[in-house]
Amino acid sequence: MFAAGQSRAEQVVAGRGVEAFFRDGRLTSVPRKPGRREELLAHLTRTLFTEGRPYTEREVNDTIRTVHEDCSALRRHLVEGGFLARTKDGSSYHRVR
Repeated sequence: MFAAGQSRAEQVVAGRGVEAFFRDGRLTSVPRKPGRREELLAHLTRTLFTEGRPYTEREVNDTIRTVHEDCSALRRHLVEGGFLARTKDGSSYHRVR
C-alpha cells in the first residue's frame, strides 16, 4: 500500500536509502525533498571529506567530481546545508558535520 501522496517510485527510493541516487558509483540525481537531500548531503560529506582538513575550492570541486559532474551545484548545497563551511574570502573550505 502506498503512503498518501507517494508514487511507487518514491516509495522504492525511500526504502533504499542514499544508494537509490547512485548508479555505478556515480550520483544520478539530487533529491528535491529536503529530508532526502539532507540525507544525501550528509552521506557525501562523510564519504568524501575528512574532518579537520582544509580544502581549496579546486580540491572540493575535484572531490565532488568523483561522483557527479555538477560540482558547483553540489558544493553550493553542501555549504548552504551546513555540511561544509567556506572562509569569508572563499579561499578555503572545511567539513562542519
